[in-house]
Amino acid sequence: MYATRLTLSEKYNYLEDKFKAAYKWLAETDICALDDGAYPVCEGVTANVQSYTTFPASEGRFETHDEYFDIQYVASGLEQFGLCNREGLVLSEDVPENDVKFYEEPAHSGSILLTPGDFVVVAPEDAHKPRCAAGEPCAVKKVVVKVKI
Repeated sequence: MYATRLTLSEKYNYLEDKFKAAYKWLAETDICALDDGAYPVCEGVTANVQSYTTFPASEGRFETHDEYFDIQYVASGLEQFGLCNREGLVLSEDVPENDVKFYEEPAHSGSILLTPGDFVVVAPEDAHKPRCAAGEPCAVKKVVVKVKI
């Protein structure tokens, strides 16, 4: 799965070498066997393996990053992943040392269901709300691959 606005598909090359290296790493790595932590993929690309329990969407916050794309890949579990356009959102917190900005809940947003083997590519212009439960909270093993712009 891949979803973005046409203007972003013209701005970014989602098949440049860094993205291809990330996709290859995801395809060739037994993620469920890895401990949580950061794994270097190549220059400008790091895979962050995470294990957590999802929570109700009302407890999450939309976020964006200025310096990195996220490739969010679910290895096990289910996650409802919130998405909306960053433009027009109201900033509630900026944590520049972690390259993350958080926003007030927008009036309108969407979401997609990520199941094992699914991933979504999130550009800096895309706000996203990860870790949301798809029904009852469940355990998730996920990789967030950070691709430097």
